[in-house]
Amino acid sequence: MVSRNLLTASLAFAAVLLVAGGCGGSKQSDPSTALQGNVPHPIAGKFRPDHRKLSDCKGDRFCVEQAFGNLAYYDGPKVAIAQVEQRYRSELSVRSDCHRIMHTIGSASLAREHGNVPRAFEEGTSFCWSGYYHGILEKAFLGATSVKQLAGRAEKVCDDASIRRTTWLAYQCVHGLGHGLMIDTGYNMPISLRICHMLGTNWDQTSCTGGVFMENINSSYGFKSPWLRKKDLIYPCDVVKERDKLYCYLMVTSRILQANGYNFRGAARLCAKVERGWVATCFQSYGRDASGYTRQDPPKIMHLCIVAGSGPHESNCVYGAARDLTANDANGKRASRLCTLAPADLRVRCYQGVGTILGSFSSTATAHRTACLAATTTRPYVQACQQGADGRA
Repeated sequence: MVSRNLLTASLAFAAVLLVAGGCGGSKQSDPSTALQGNVPHPIAGKFRPDHRKLSDCKGDRFCVEQAFGNLAYYDGPKVAIAQVEQRYRSELSVRSDCHRIMHTIGSASLAREHGNVPRAFEEGTSFCWSGYYHGILEKAFLGATSVKQLAGRAEKVCDDASIRRTTWLAYQCVHGLGHGLMIDTGYNMPISLRICHMLGTNWDQTSCTGGVFMENINSSYGFKSPWLRKKDLIYPCDVVKERDKLYCYLMVTSRILQANGYNFRGAARLCAKVERGWVATCFQSYGRDASGYTRQDPPKIMHLCIVAGSGPHESNCVYGAARDLTANDANGKRASRLCTLAPADLRVRCYQGVGTILGSFSSTATAHRTACLAATTTRPYVQACQQGADGRA
């Protein structure tokens, strides 16, 4: 059984290292060998400041990304992030490209801090699905030319005490490693997963695979991953080792919805048919995507959860959406609105989902209770939230 701690990180959340040691039965390579045939994405780690400003861009996407990076490099990431948050509400171009913009700000911030990952992390935010943290980690691998070098960096980069002070920050770092590994190996999933499995704890290993799968489905730079199939939208989740299925299935509906034109009813049909033991996880992924698709709008999310079907499917949708809302906002206020809209018999589960994320922001039961009380004052729901935060749900 998967522990609650492995489910704590979202999205919010690897596959194909088969028994033979690689994809398609290929022989597993020596960890010290060069990454033959794997060329990093040309953009990975390549941020260089120039003097372009947002006012110069006139809607050009790459110019806008560079201009936000320049703002972060010269004036600091907090200034740049504040601009993104402000423009997100009124400018479609920023909303639609927000994750990549935040990648660039993260990469620029690491350059500003001369490669100091912990210091760059301290300036960050999870806004737009943690793109800031992903941008830092993609650059952290720049220059590594072998599996051994990549693994060595991966083992060290997230160990700083300032990153490990909360589960949330630690997750952002280790999850970001998965993104960075995919980008810097030229989307070689077997090698990326293999390096994730070299990390020191089961929690780190599993969290890292979440970044691998997220990057596989939603490439940061529009690259088409070879580890997707048009005729099998569940792939690679249906062929991976059991240890890697959790985060694959927590991401799988993003792949399904991209391919079927965001037909949520069709996605629900596929989730109901996935391999035994992973149906609930697929519907939690469905809930996460319902949150993202509606731009975290509780009434619209609830409508899509009803579309998922009654009983456990709707329950898992609400649970997954509540976690995504909490993770995106770094608080439980908007998620509480979703829980209030949910049928009465689903509200306890909803607040447990809120708690699983709130619990990652602090390490004491008192802090967990304070965060839960900020989301709801109704006693049974406070208790449910605390159960989630304390790992008792």
